[in-house]
Amino acid sequence: MSIESYDPNQVNITVTDKALAHFDKKLATNAGNLIRLSIKKSGCTGYAYVLDYVEQAEQEDQLLVLNDRVKLAISNKAVAIAQGTEIDYVLEGVNRVIKYNNPNVIAECGCGESFTV
Repeated sequence: MSIESYDPNQVNITVTDKALAHFDKKLATNAGNLIRLSIKKSGCTGYAYVLDYVEQAEQEDQLLVLNDRVKLAISNKAVAIAQGTEIDYVLEGVNRVIKYNNPNVIAECGCGESFTV
């Protein structure tokens, strides 16, 4: 029998191959060396995801190296809320969008912009 400890500051966020290819393409055409994921208070249910292309991570960010070209900086405040999230790039109707499959979400607003954990 083994015992595993849980560290709430350990990043457990994954990125699908489609999302990785999308980020790789975007980094090639946008200013910035990496992608930064943060969460802000927003909308009618509480929080919204924010993705930015930035030159460098902020000091408190946690950095995930996805491949030799794509790095994802995650705001320290977003780590606990986004634990277990899969970031995907999907076709919804006629639009391609970043989709966050977050197991911590218990409710979303009708328009899909904000969520509650």
